[in-house]
Amino acid sequence: MALLAPIVAVVIATLALMFMGHRQERANERNEAEAINRTAVLARSYVRDVLAAPAGFPGREAVRGIAERHDGRLVSYVRSEGSLTTTVKFFGRYEDTSMFGVSHSWVHRCCSAVFREDAADGLRGKATRLEKCDVG
Repeated sequence: MALLAPIVAVVIATLALMFMGHRQERANERNEAEAINRTAVLARSYVRDVLAAPAGFPGREAVRGIAERHDGRLVSYVRSEGSLTTTVKFFGRYEDTSMFGVSHSWVHRCCSAVFREDAADGLRGKATRLEKCDVG
């Protein structure tokens, strides 16, 4: 009986640690998902702000400024006759917890947007879905 008590204590401690680890992992996944959702909101706001720019297509520096205001970084800017295509890397920060404490992690997603001049409606824009990216 004396040998059984330490074994039971170790099993209980192991189960408690496994349960806590699982809960932390789920919380981290939720935090990361929320950060990804925030980057999607930032991407939509970016497209709206580019569309709201006065006098047609904004220049590279104006687009860079708009991207930075939305926690993004302009990766590419390609302007051609009647269209503008941009790729922006958006960043979201979230808390990552472990048994050793809390750290801050980053999630980043890229979005490409195509803006076209429409004679009737002015500037129109369409963005791709956010995707993981390894761009700069």
